[in-house]
Amino acid sequence: MYPIITISDHCRKCYSCMRSCPVKAIKVENTYTDIIPERCIGCGNCLSNCPQHAKVLSDNVSVTEQLLASRDIVVAVLGCSFPSYFHYATPGQLAAGIRRAGFAEVHEGASGVELIGLEYAKALETSEGPLISSHCPAVIDLIERHYPQLLKNLVGAVTHMVAMGRMVKGILGSHVKVVYISSCVAAKFQVEDEKACGAVDLVLTYRELESIFSSRSIDITKIEPEPFDGREPHLGRLFSLSQGSFRALNLDIDPLDTEIMTAEGEVNVMGIVKDLAAGRISPKLVDLRYCYDGCIGGPGKNSDITEFSRRNQVISHFKSPPEYRTSEPYLSDLSGITFTRSFTDRHAKLPLPKGSDVKKILQATNKFTRKDELDCRACGYRTCREYAVAVFQGLADLEMCLPHNLQQLEEERGRLIQKYELAKRELDQGTRDEFIVGSDSKTLEALEQIKQVGPTPTTVLVRGESGTGKELAARAIHRLSKRGDKLLVTVNCTAITDSLLESELFGHKKGAFTGAIADKKGLFEAADGGTIFLDEIGDITPKLQGELLRVLDIGEVRPVGGTSSKRVDVRLIAATNKCLEDGVRDGWFREDLYYRLNVFSITMPPLRERTKSIPELAHYFLDKSRKKLGKNIVGIEERAINAMMRYPWPGNIREMQNIIERAAVLTNDELIKLGNLPLAFAESYAEEGEDVIDLRSFKKEREPHVLRVEKKLIQRYLNDAGGNVSKAAQLANIPRRTFYRILDKHGLKGRSIRARDHGEE
Repeated sequence: MYPIITISDHCRKCYSCMRSCPVKAIKVENTYTDIIPERCIGCGNCLSNCPQHAKVLSDNVSVTEQLLASRDIVVAVLGCSFPSYFHYATPGQLAAGIRRAGFAEVHEGASGVELIGLEYAKALETSEGPLISSHCPAVIDLIERHYPQLLKNLVGAVTHMVAMGRMVKGILGSHVKVVYISSCVAAKFQVEDEKACGAVDLVLTYRELESIFSSRSIDITKIEPEPFDGREPHLGRLFSLSQGSFRALNLDIDPLDTEIMTAEGEVNVMGIVKDLAAGRISPKLVDLRYCYDGCIGGPGKNSDITEFSRRNQVISHFKSPPEYRTSEPYLSDLSGITFTRSFTDRHAKLPLPKGSDVKKILQATNKFTRKDELDCRACGYRTCREYAVAVFQGLADLEMCLPHNLQQLEEERGRLIQKYELAKRELDQGTRDEFIVGSDSKTLEALEQIKQVGPTPTTVLVRGESGTGKELAARAIHRLSKRGDKLLVTVNCTAITDSLLESELFGHKKGAFTGAIADKKGLFEAADGGTIFLDEIGDITPKLQGELLRVLDIGEVRPVGGTSSKRVDVRLIAATNKCLEDGVRDGWFREDLYYRLNVFSITMPPLRERTKSIPELAHYFLDKSRKKLGKNIVGIEERAINAMMRYPWPGNIREMQNIIERAAVLTNDELIKLGNLPLAFAESYAEEGEDVIDLRSFKKEREPHVLRVEKKLIQRYLNDAGGNVSKAAQLANIPRRTFYRILDKHGLKGRSIRARDHGEE
């Protein structure tokens, strides 16, 4: 099993692991990111940087438990940094706890450092080129997998972990199992390679050892200390400290020698390795450790205490070493055991993209010129072009580009704002959930046509007078279409000035005209995939007619001030109260556009031709008004309904809705009566010879009659005065100003009365 595994269900593709990986050894899968074993160096960055904890170490605890339960002899080797982790117990107590867990012997890994010191001394004496230390597993993997040209520069010595495994098995026999316990994640990777050599069988982290203690109820702080086994180290105990390698390896190094270099931490190590590979530097010896602060700062460190405290724990252990019980075999000559090794070129070659491939990837993130390439490094790569190469190789994802994501978010924000405004406008209009009401033959005929054309993608032209419900018809068509779950955008072409309507429909580019401070998408783009309803289509300018024809012909819109077009998939429903045939004949409406719009025509009948549906409509609007006003109105009296059926309704459905709401406001009881309607309804009712007296509401019923008598008297005085208002006021014996007010109230004019009377004669 690979040492680092991905819990795919936990991964949310936040790309933290990819950005933090120094060698880009993580690839993008469909829903998660995963390790590329051929490139990974085991630095552990992905473990510490994953906020979802989706990257975890494979569980070696259960494997260790199986070893301990077997009849095999299992030897534990503690890494050099163990005092900095188990600071809460003495080294002797830790050794005792490990034995209680089932280990036969407990050794210090510091002994292995002293075993390989001789190999370093030999290399320094014989080498002519730069030498690179080989005690850090992460550095070895870095060079083998990514900088194979430096393999010849590595010191040909095993790590101290492998040295300990070879020593123990060389003395006790190859059947003995060696478990190395350390804070080093890279050691888990190295042991997979060393298993073939039989040096170390398993690597545990300090946390995993604590887990074994916990499962066996071993409290190492409460047990008596016991001595360590094997060869007792001395200077090797300083190896885990920052810059402690040379002293631990017993190398006579002058700290002022400029030919000797030491580097710790990812940034410093990567920088020196790159310089060495490029031939920019050529020191005698370079000591590299991938972890900051030496081995005590590795990914498996104890974060409960500071680096300063961890360092002091190691120094204290060096000054006050634990007891040892070294058996005779470990005092024997080790000349038969070798501590040298060779290195392998494991460089994983990736496919290289062509220039056109890089260009295509850059353009996918809106980078069309060099100026667009910000090189912000938010993706984890030094330049946008390196990032594009990584995308081609599968090491990065398009979604990792932060500027592109921000741009997409801004565009999406604009689209959401636009949709919000459109939805708000529809809610303000109060027509979202309204349906066509009526049972008259003409209404039923229109509904049947709507049902026929609704499921098709055909362009529809809705005709009819103002207020007949053309927008309701458009909404019904949209609901019945396959686009019913998409957006319906409604535009009243007469409500927007000609200069702004083009921008509103097709959008504009920044700077296209005064006030265009940013790019704006038009309503056709907002309706992409849905339906757009253009009301009063007969009032648009010839220029807009041409642009609209372009959309219908080739399905493309071009923003004002733009040079490129964008394809849109929109169904068009248009409406007009004008005779477009007259417009084609008189030249104010394009003939080609007329034929494109008039594919399927529906005529909404005026309300005066829908007498049968007036009671149904009246009660429908009463129900809406009752809910809106919060009043308990049970119905409309029959005389009011009869008056409505005789009224010509010049404003059609819209007028009826407003009149019913007005009447609902005026009524003081639970019934809308004739007196709550405008005067014109009472007049039309009286002209039929009906008695409108209602003793229960004498004042209300008297008023229309008084007004009617007043109007006839005023007309008679004006007629007698020949249309002269001043003379008519004298005849009526009222002030001229009062006479004018009465004229205004009844919508009369002096001279027009006289002229009309003469015309009738």
